[in-house]
Amino acid sequence: MPSKTTIHTIYKTLDGKRVPSVTTYLGVLSKPAIIQWAWECGVAGLDYRKVRDQAGDTGTLVHCLIMCQLKKIEPDLTDYSPNEIATTYSSMSKFNQWVNNKAIEPILLEEPLVSEKFLFGGTPDFYGRIDDQLTVLDFKTGKEIYQDNFCQLAAYKKLLEEHGYEVLSARIIRVGKSASEGFEERAAGNLDKHWELFLACQRIYELQKTIKNTKEEK
Repeated sequence: MPSKTTIHTIYKTLDGKRVPSVTTYLGVLSKPAIIQWAWECGVAGLDYRKVRDQAGDTGTLVHCLIMCQLKKIEPDLTDYSPNEIATTYSSMSKFNQWVNNKAIEPILLEEPLVSEKFLFGGTPDFYGRIDDQLTVLDFKTGKEIYQDNFCQLAAYKKLLEEHGYEVLSARIIRVGKSASEGFEERAAGNLDKHWELFLACQRIYELQKTIKNTKEEK
């Protein structure tokens, strides 16, 4: 259900060991686009924190409306004002145009998965058949698709395959938060290099964690 309160999923292996999420590992990557955006807000005389929070609320609502529609459940919109709900009309209209042109059969929707082999967890938005092809989808709300989005998709693909699900296609569906941000469907293609980059991020994160713990013990 759409909510302004973010609840983070806790991932654990079968023996109860807690493991980091896909997004936690990818957090070690630099985000130059965010720095540029914050600078542009400052030049325009805007508080980037307020802009970020407002955009985040809209993005969260759009994402949850999409998932509720795919799950065929009625969204609870009590946390949102009529004006906030109205801002999603353009986004949902574009999404519905995409849906109407596809044969969509969900198998898993926001199903938390844990890799016992690589020790991380993640929750793919969608796994199922798109035009009869077994596909993993990740829904993004925003103006652009970034490299780390494909690394995230590569990790989801590995998670699904480890759990016995065949993945023939991987795609990102970008649903802009406003009419000006548009709509985009992008096929991922070969994700081998993005998977390697994800593993590198995992290694960096764990090394940084080890170094920090060593310093704290001194």
